Amino acid sequence: MSVKVAGLIKIYGQQHAVDDISFIAQPGEILGFLGPNGAGKSTTMKVATGFIPPSEGSVEVCGIDVMNQPVEARRKIGYLPENNPLYLDMYVHEYLLFMASAHGLKGASAKARVKEMVALCGLTKEQNKKIAMLSKGYRQRVGLAQALLHDPEVLILDEPTTGLDPNQLVEIRKLIKEISKNKTVIFSTHIMQEVKALCDRVVIINQGKIVADDTLQNLMGNRVVLKVEFESAVDVQKLSVLGQVEEKGANQFSISSEAGKDLRSVLFKMAKEEDWVILSMSQETQELEEIFHQLTQAN
Repeated sequence: MSVKVAGLIKIYGQQHAVDDISFIAQPGEILGFLGPNGAGKSTTMKVATGFIPPSEGSVEVCGIDVMNQPVEARRKIGYLPENNPLYLDMYVHEYLLFMASAHGLKGASAKARVKEMVALCGLTKEQNKKIAMLSKGYRQRVGLAQALLHDPEVLILDEPTTGLDPNQLVEIRKLIKEISKNKTVIFSTHIMQEVKALCDRVVIINQGKIVADDTLQNLMGNRVVLKVEFESAVDVQKLSVLGQVEEKGANQFSISSEAGKDLRSVLFKMAKEEDWVILSMSQETQELEEIFHQLTQAN
């Protein structure tokens, strides 16, 4: 296994930012780490990379305990924080050479590795520009390049696509997909399209606790949603026996339930008994956005 989080707790004063979470990220896997703002995502990533200590629990990277052997563990990790801290007054090539030296790369080997990362991250035309002159998308590329310089086995990316335009999103997505072929990637984002395009498995955290940990296929395939519109008002309490009901508009509802159940025939019978007139109805697999919303609603 590449990353093992076990019983992780992080407390700030009286607040449990992370509340006893455990998960494993496997080699060659892109793990989507999702949650609303303040859920504990960035805190978990900072603990996993050794930037802050846990209150309880442990994180192992490639079998190395991050707290007990921080230097050894960090050698295995490439980290792109949410705010992507860069030295804006440095030139791209200059900055990457500086970061290479911080990782112990010197001379010809450092230059060769920087050249490789500049090409991989699409920075060839930008490498002689000051970082301050770069767009948000190219700064993210510089951040990815520095995270990859020492060829880490694990890549931890905290909101790497925030603020990018659609074209930049596609480019960064391709880059992450390419990188993940021989690394473990933990990828935090708020953009559900990115999760569906990139991730093999999803961990969803809410109020410091894990509320889902499954493959993307299972997570999206084990729930169905029935969308229905009635001619006039109906008894929502009676509808709720079919599943979780959400009002979408005037006499319009979304009803979610476990996969394998065909809610349509049950609803037809109920409508006949209650003398409800159905104007429209469709059943489909639940969208990731809807699953995320249901799992992370405030209690």
